[in-house]
Amino acid sequence: MPPFVLPSFYIPYPARLNPHLERARAHTRDWARAMEMTDAPQAGRAVWTAADLEAHDYALLCAYTHPDATAEALNLVTDWYVWVFYFDDHFLELFKRTRDIPGARAHLDRLAAFMPAEGEIAAEPDNPVERGLADLWRRTVPHRSADWRRRFVLSTRALLDESLWELANIDEGRVANPIEYIEMRRKVGGAPWSANLVEHAVDAEVPPALAGTRALGVLRDTFADAVHLRNDLFSYEREVLDEGELSNGVLVFETFLGCGTQEAAEGVNDLLTSRLHQFEHTALTEVPASVADHGVDPAGQAATAAYVKGLQDWQAGGHEWHCRSSRYMNDGAVDPAGATLIGVPGGLGISAARILPSLAGTVPQRARRHRYVPFQVVGETPLPDLPMPYATRLSPHLGGARENTVAWARRMGLLDGVIWDEGKLRAFDFPLCSAGIHPDATPEQLDLTSGWLTWGTYADDYYPHVFGRSGDLASAKATTARFPAFMPLDDEAPPAVPAHPMEAALSDLWTRTAGPLAPDARAAFRASVEDMTRSWLWELDNQRLHRVPDPVDYIEMRRKTFGSDLTMALSRLSVGRTVPERVWGSRPVRAMENAAADYAALLNDLYSYQKEIQFEGELHNAVLVVQQFLDTDRDRALAVVADLMAGRMRQFQHVLAVELPALYEEFGLADDVRRTVDRYAGQLQDWLAGILTWHEGCHRYREADLRRHYAAPALAPAGLGTSAARLGPLLAAAGR
Repeated sequence: MPPFVLPSFYIPYPARLNPHLERARAHTRDWARAMEMTDAPQAGRAVWTAADLEAHDYALLCAYTHPDATAEALNLVTDWYVWVFYFDDHFLELFKRTRDIPGARAHLDRLAAFMPAEGEIAAEPDNPVERGLADLWRRTVPHRSADWRRRFVLSTRALLDESLWELANIDEGRVANPIEYIEMRRKVGGAPWSANLVEHAVDAEVPPALAGTRALGVLRDTFADAVHLRNDLFSYEREVLDEGELSNGVLVFETFLGCGTQEAAEGVNDLLTSRLHQFEHTALTEVPASVADHGVDPAGQAATAAYVKGLQDWQAGGHEWHCRSSRYMNDGAVDPAGATLIGVPGGLGISAARILPSLAGTVPQRARRHRYVPFQVVGETPLPDLPMPYATRLSPHLGGARENTVAWARRMGLLDGVIWDEGKLRAFDFPLCSAGIHPDATPEQLDLTSGWLTWGTYADDYYPHVFGRSGDLASAKATTARFPAFMPLDDEAPPAVPAHPMEAALSDLWTRTAGPLAPDARAAFRASVEDMTRSWLWELDNQRLHRVPDPVDYIEMRRKTFGSDLTMALSRLSVGRTVPERVWGSRPVRAMENAAADYAALLNDLYSYQKEIQFEGELHNAVLVVQQFLDTDRDRALAVVADLMAGRMRQFQHVLAVELPALYEEFGLADDVRRTVDRYAGQLQDWLAGILTWHEGCHRYREADLRRHYAAPALAPAGLGTSAARLGPLLAAAGR
């Protein structure tokens, strides 16, 4: 018996078959034999026989996922997929089953020599993986731009190198938490790599101006998540029950939710559907807006449209192949007449007939995202037990910072009586947070950190109050676009004159922060500020559309809206410049930072739930996001968010105890560099403990404080036609 019944999938696009399928089958059969991938044991272990290759039918996968590719392009793309699946199975047989981590690392290190971004391959291959990669690299990269090559190198290296993460988890018997899993599955699963190959197959590269935007990033990530979650459902039996694999979304849900396999499979499918809905939302709303914002020319617009269509074709074709390949658990997915899903017509050209039933079946999930009624009276939030293994140390300069911060905010014009007054600022007590997250700061450093926290929170309150209530997204964009002018990367004075207290305060903070920084550190810090301010536009857009975010998109954007990168950047700047950039950019360090950021942001969502839901009509709160996604009540959602926090804290501790020491050995880091990274990890412990202490000690989230703060008439807009905007907060404050 199969471990579960396959759920009803959301299939929004028709699958089409490339007419050059048979030619690709014949070509790739010969190519795999020439690369010695079939019937050639490796290290005494059989990886594939010729019969295995025939049964897996990767040419069928590529003919479905690239239906419009030329015969030559289809042959090349099929060879790439034969290679990547062979790499996966070769890695399984030689390293995963044997738990040979040193051998795996040596194997992966050699592969970098066969994919140079520039120049020729100098190394000689000595196994089928290296031989295939060298051949494919020579046949592909000369035809693509430098920008595409750079992106393809990164996605290929991530696909290969992060296989060690899976192997380490198997060795430890460790199942990842859901947030970590989604993040890492993108790298080891290879779908971002597949997205790069889509550009090659349709011969239409994404314009460089768009490649790094949120819109294209979300498009790529939602594509990747949908591909991987679908694969997890079909491959659970093979991976978990046969191979002993621990990196599977169904197993992650089983472990995290403590539920049965069928329920976990349904949950994974719901997340798969949500990611496809996010893909559609991004393609139809964010991508056109980004194209317009960046002034992309008609050729670039056409290339972007071809890329989006190529990703859609991949989703449809990938599903069809999973239903037919012998590699996966798919009994009942295809009936004898050839239809995917029993009871739906079969035969050539009818896959579109499945779209309407699929759309109808997912309407409830799509509707929940838009039907939420804001300003619901929820009362005080019963906070669950929150793990915090680190003690808070408060700076002895806290008292002085409190007075200095009020005086600074008054000079900058932030105490305008519309957003804040002095009473509110003192109640919010940002120096308490600063004193906890930077307990060893000098008085000047503590004042500076308190100023950044004050500025960021003021602006975060200003955007929904001024732009959210009016729906004036254009003014919000214009305001956001002016901020970089007050953060010059050189030593010159800002080219613009502050026209608003936010600009004056930002200019002052930047001058005091950026002066001693090296150019690269200055640029990185400015990027963290820009990411935070742009993320508020994402929140405003969701408010305008009355759309509760997709859970994965919410978690990843919450790191920016909460300002985690900015405050962590302040900590990183204080530890000096002795750490190589490759260490800062390594997976363990990024995992440590993301785990800490998610814990802190989710903590804030628990404390601010009543403030945001009852008094502000906010849609961006993890408890609400979980309520809408799981279609559950507040208490169940609170428990899930608390479990996510506990999982992220365990991961943070795991990185410190296991992954950082392994990183030090792998990179052969000198003792002084190790001490610096350890000191940064210690500062993140202070950061976590200090943020919890601030939430417990400030007067921003308690119900009595909320009723006092939101009773002020100045918080409501004035003028003709605005009285209705004041009803929600007034009703919320009136009773339970």
